[in-house]
Amino acid sequence: MSDQKIDMFKGILPGEPLYKIAPTRDENGQSFIDFMLIIPKLKKKPQKYIDRTLKDIQMVLSRYSQEVVFANMDLKINCLWVSHRQKPGLCRELTSAIRQYVPEAMLVGDVSR
Repeated sequence: MSDQKIDMFKGILPGEPLYKIAPTRDENGQSFIDFMLIIPKLKKKPQKYIDRTLKDIQMVLSRYSQEVVFANMDLKINCLWVSHRQKPGLCRELTSAIRQYVPEAMLVGDVSR
């Protein structure tokens, strides 16, 4: 099965609870913004489809490497968690960009801490 991490973001260990690995604040103490996308039935898709989907997500997130500080794809629950720096409209921009490649992705939450 595919590796469950998005490679460009270091320190992501599949199966680790997010509270242990997701950063909450930047170097100046400013909170990050988090959101979650569910990709229904991804883990039940053919391996080639899973691999392409993960590659597409990584490609999108790499375009935002200055803003995205953490990403974790958990195939057990078909969930993509993304944390990014505060910037007006960025959550919507990121989710829209991901949905261009993964149209079945559904936004679950946008939590500002």
